[in-house]
Amino acid sequence: MFYLRFKLGSIVTATSVSDWYQSLHKASFNPPNGSFSPVWVVLYFLMAISGWLVWRHGKSRIVSIALCLFGIQLAMNFGWSLLFFGMKRIDLALAEILLLSLVVITNTILFWRIHRLAGALLAPYALWLIFVSVLNSYIWVLN
Repeated sequence: MFYLRFKLGSIVTATSVSDWYQSLHKASFNPPNGSFSPVWVVLYFLMAISGWLVWRHGKSRIVSIALCLFGIQLAMNFGWSLLFFGMKRIDLALAEILLLSLVVITNTILFWRIHRLAGALLAPYALWLIFVSVLNSYIWVLN
C-alpha cells in the first residue's frame, strides 16, 4: 500500500515538477527540490512501522478506527499530489492539506494511545505536513 501510494504520487508529481512547479514563486525558506523525495521516503518508512505496530496490537474498536483513519490519510495524501501537481490547483491543495494535517494529528494521537512508539513515529509526518502547509500557503499567496 505504501509503495503504491508513493509510486502514484511520484508519477503525478513528475507531470509538472520540472516545469510548472519551477515557474512558481516560493517562500525564501522553501527547501531545494531534491530534498523532498528523501524526506518522503523516510516518512513513509516511519509510517509503515507505525501502522504495523498498531495493526499488531490486536482487534479493538480504537485500533479499527485508528487504522481506518490511517488509510484515509494515505488517500488524502495522494489527493494533495493530484490537486497540487496534477491539476495545478494550489488553492484546493491548500484546503486539502490543512484538512489532511488535522486528520494526521488526530491519527497520531490515536496511535499514541494505542502504542506510544507508533504515535511517536507518526509525529514527524504530522510536523512535515504542517511545514508543507506553510509552503503551500506561500505559493498560493505569491502566485
